[in-house]
Amino acid sequence: MLKQAPQEEAPGYRSEASRTDTNTYTAPVTLMPRYTASDTGAREHPAGAMPGIIGLILMLVAAVLAFMQFAGAVSNPIGIFWGILLVIAFFWLWSSSIVIEPNGSRILTLFGKYQGTIRQNGWFFVNPIAGKSTLSLRARTLNGDKLKVNDSAGNPVEIAAIIIWRVSDTYRASFEVERYEEFVRLQSETAVRHLASTHPYDAEDHEISLRRNTDIVSEDLKSELNERLARAGVEVLEARLSHLAYAPEIAGAMLRRQQATAVIAARQKIVEGAVGMVELALDRLQQHETINMNEREKAALVSNLMVVLCGDHSVQPTVNTSAAPMQPNAPPPV
Repeated sequence: MLKQAPQEEAPGYRSEASRTDTNTYTAPVTLMPRYTASDTGAREHPAGAMPGIIGLILMLVAAVLAFMQFAGAVSNPIGIFWGILLVIAFFWLWSSSIVIEPNGSRILTLFGKYQGTIRQNGWFFVNPIAGKSTLSLRARTLNGDKLKVNDSAGNPVEIAAIIIWRVSDTYRASFEVERYEEFVRLQSETAVRHLASTHPYDAEDHEISLRRNTDIVSEDLKSELNERLARAGVEVLEARLSHLAYAPEIAGAMLRRQQATAVIAARQKIVEGAVGMVELALDRLQQHETINMNEREKAALVSNLMVVLCGDHSVQPTVNTSAAPMQPNAPPPV
């Protein structure tokens, strides 16, 4: 049986199947190389346009000449033909005029080919048969919906963000994505979910958390959005969290946890301060020799001071008065 020689793979292709044995042969399966519009390096570039004042002058000239031709048509019948041509030229110029407002743009295409973008505001004359589409360059605000996501610790949280963005590349926004506004909304939701899943809701001081480090988290969100939306020619100006809370099913438990953590931290500070005050009191008493106490009396003093300083309620003072000396054979007081 004849054996078929192995075929060389063309550049940019990848073979997924090969010869299995000497008797059977599987045709090579080739995959087309991945192609994206961004690989071509296509970017926005300015389009050629004629200033409005020049177009206005040409329109006036065409109107005057057409009037003159029609006025002299009695003596020169050919003037009617030239007058009609001048009228057509007048309306041809009029149809090619465009007005662009501040922070606006016009994208020009001719027979399916991108011709350029006009960003300058004013009155311009362009090719009348070119396609002219309007794209706003103004800043826009996206108020995201509340999303329920698990944070890095696995706790379900509700999070939402407000994103201020604008179009920076009209070519990419028009020709590289389908409905760039919907693209911005979906990618923003994805970025917010990813941000919440990589940070804890609350953490210690040394760890970045969603609740404590709002500025850092906002900068991370802005950077990630700029990377995701670069394909659509969109620039994110600002990104901020507008809502952050535990999910309702664990909100009560997490609130009690936060309260317990706060109580423990407060107690720790109180105990540290009380110990320092007791040490200071004992040192002062020994230095000034105000009173001589044995170890048992010192322990009692420390216990009383700690109770006074660490207690939740105000202390009720108790006066201890010594009784008269007892007789040797006197019965003990009842």
